[in-house]
Amino acid sequence: MSTERAATVLALACTAVLAACRQDMHNQPKALPLRPSTLFADGRSARPLVEGTVARGHLETTGPYHTGRTAAGPVREIPVPVTADLLARGRERYDIYCSVCHDRVGRGEGMIVERGFRRPRSFHDELFRTAPAGTFFEAITKGFGVMPSYARVVPVADRWAIVAYIRALQLSQHATLDDVPAAERGQLEGEGPPP
Repeated sequence: MSTERAATVLALACTAVLAACRQDMHNQPKALPLRPSTLFADGRSARPLVEGTVARGHLETTGPYHTGRTAAGPVREIPVPVTADLLARGRERYDIYCSVCHDRVGRGEGMIVERGFRRPRSFHDELFRTAPAGTFFEAITKGFGVMPSYARVVPVADRWAIVAYIRALQLSQHATLDDVPAAERGQLEGEGPPP
């Protein structure tokens, strides 16, 4: 058999094999975004987003809620509603992370002082009582002086809860009778509960 004839037979054999080849890899039954699909009962190929999830790379980490700052400086007020649940969560987190240094009422006489470490300033000093709420948030986030950053262990929502609880501690240590609603003053003065 000549070389020419062998090449022709080989070419015909390859053509026959290739003509019979299926294109399963080319014609894949895949779902394309925003195209109809028979896979799901609602006919959509894309599934609805799960509530509360954040797409990768789209986490909001700027703005006053996440940083405690605006262009003008630290935020003055807590940017979330202060509720009993928020204060309870703040107390729980404060007792875990903050009371070791700042003690349970924020005077700066925690266990570390008894162990010979430097005493932190009291939250009841005038400087801290008048400080913007964002100052405390930023200290928890970035650290302050010898205090380390707690950003890795205390989520943003819990940081604001702690700040709210610190504000409650400050109010509790400097409250006057005028701060108590008139309907409840009788309980403090020994007259018993209001009728």
